[in-house]
Amino acid sequence: MTILIAFDGSDDARTAIEFAARTLRPAPVVVLTVWEPLLSQINWAPLAAAGALTVDTKTDEWPEEEQARQLALAGAELARKAGFETVEARSARTTGPIWAGIVDVADELDADVIVTGSRGLAGARSVILGSVSTRVLHHTHRATLVVPHAKQD
Repeated sequence: MTILIAFDGSDDARTAIEFAARTLRPAPVVVLTVWEPLLSQINWAPLAAAGALTVDTKTDEWPEEEQARQLALAGAELARKAGFETVEARSARTTGPIWAGIVDVADELDADVIVTGSRGLAGARSVILGSVSTRVLHHTHRATLVVPHAKQD
């Protein structure tokens, strides 16, 4: 069994790791951060990205890549602290939507289950901001555990 945990550094992603550690049997875990190059973001948000392109055309290095790698390492450490023993940190570049990158890596790993957190958005906010967890759920043929937004006391 392989568990793929989508991790973006949010409180909801942290909650998902903790929940998965409490409820799933011990298995190898891959903590995945999917990143999208700013250049591809220009296709869907040209005004937001204008003037912000920071790729080094001489080396083809993306600052987003190192940020994603560090985020995945932090998520893997959280998974270890939560009780998972065999944990791999991984980042993946996508030129499409983040949810597609998660589904692609799950397929590559032949993951038994995908774990993701949910921001708990509803209504217009969900339509405007989109939902990675909903799209993963509807675009994969794998078992998917969507951990709801943590209750605020």
